[in-house]
Amino acid sequence: MKIRFAGAWAAILTLVLSLLVGGCQTSTEESQGRDVQTTQPVPAPSTEPPQQTDNQTPSSEETQPDQKKVTAVRLADFSTGWVGGEGWIARTEDAGKSWQVQQRVDGTVSQLFALNSQEAWAAVSADETTAGERLLLHTTNGGKDWTSAGKVPGNGFFHFVSPEEAFSGNWRTTDGGKTWSKLPIPEHVIGEAYFHDKQNGWAVTQEQKTAQVKRTVDGGKTWKTVMSREVVEPPVNAIIRSAGPEDAWVEWIGGTGMTQTSYSLFHTANGGGDWQVVIAKSSAGGGPAPGFPADYREGPSLGGSSPGPFYVVDTKVAFLGEQCMACDVPNTIGWTKDGGKTLGKSDQKFSGFGPMLLAFADAQKGWLITTDASEPSVMYTTLDGGKQWTKVHEFR
Repeated sequence: MKIRFAGAWAAILTLVLSLLVGGCQTSTEESQGRDVQTTQPVPAPSTEPPQQTDNQTPSSEETQPDQKKVTAVRLADFSTGWVGGEGWIARTEDAGKSWQVQQRVDGTVSQLFALNSQEAWAAVSADETTAGERLLLHTTNGGKDWTSAGKVPGNGFFHFVSPEEAFSGNWRTTDGGKTWSKLPIPEHVIGEAYFHDKQNGWAVTQEQKTAQVKRTVDGGKTWKTVMSREVVEPPVNAIIRSAGPEDAWVEWIGGTGMTQTSYSLFHTANGGGDWQVVIAKSSAGGGPAPGFPADYREGPSLGGSSPGPFYVVDTKVAFLGEQCMACDVPNTIGWTKDGGKTLGKSDQKFSGFGPMLLAFADAQKGWLITTDASEPSVMYTTLDGGKQWTKVHEFR
């Protein structure tokens, strides 16, 4: 009797256990169809890299090149613009607080130019380009896509006046950069000529002991001397910018020595009929300011010892940088807001022993980027015409 009773209990227990197991399995299968949280065992770390799906964001190591040194900047408005460096182009939409790398390039971005927030160009100095030309990239959708547009002849400043027409020195394109043709220029040009449009251009020339500014109003067919000054030594370079057909800002770069460079900046707003001396910086190492006597020491300047960038906003307003390479904090920013008659200067000074970069949206709002061979580039913005600058980003 005891043996049969024990066997019956064993059969009952077996039946109960089978029902419990079946019930648990049914509960698990139902939960897989619902939005529930479950605790899963943590797998052991894998030595295989994770597979990437099409909608996955690549890792920062894969997408972010070294952005420490900025070599070019251009804004479309105060909030929106681009910077470039060695191998990359990036865009901001919050006035430089954050940047998104949009394009990798084979080479260094030497210049950026934008017609608006959607259409822009980048010139890239690359190994495969021959001397005196750069690759030209173009975007029409704010930088989401950059495509090859041709090559830019020369190494100077280029500017587009429409999506099809642009100028670089005395070169002109009418097909967006695919082909370029030369505009005639006078002999003995120093630096590069500058064409504001297809008719109006400017050039600096040197003949014997004088340097001249010449102007054309017929696309280079004829040139007229509109300023001539005696020089102790001829300028070694000339930089020209223009805010209108009658407007020209002309910088003459003089000698260099002991980290000092002499230079002069002249401005005309009436086609060369009258000229305003904006800067006339002489130095012990560089000699007299170009276009001034050997003993000339009292010209207007910002207090530095060599020229930095200058950015022309309009026929009245231009922003200027000066550097003092022998100083602990070398960079100074100044301006003229009356066509060059008077100069103003920020009380702030900025670190960085590389080139400064300037970009302005108008007479009040602009960007400054300082660079250095061993330190990251730093960006500052101003909202009050250059008086106060706020650090907004350090490039890494």
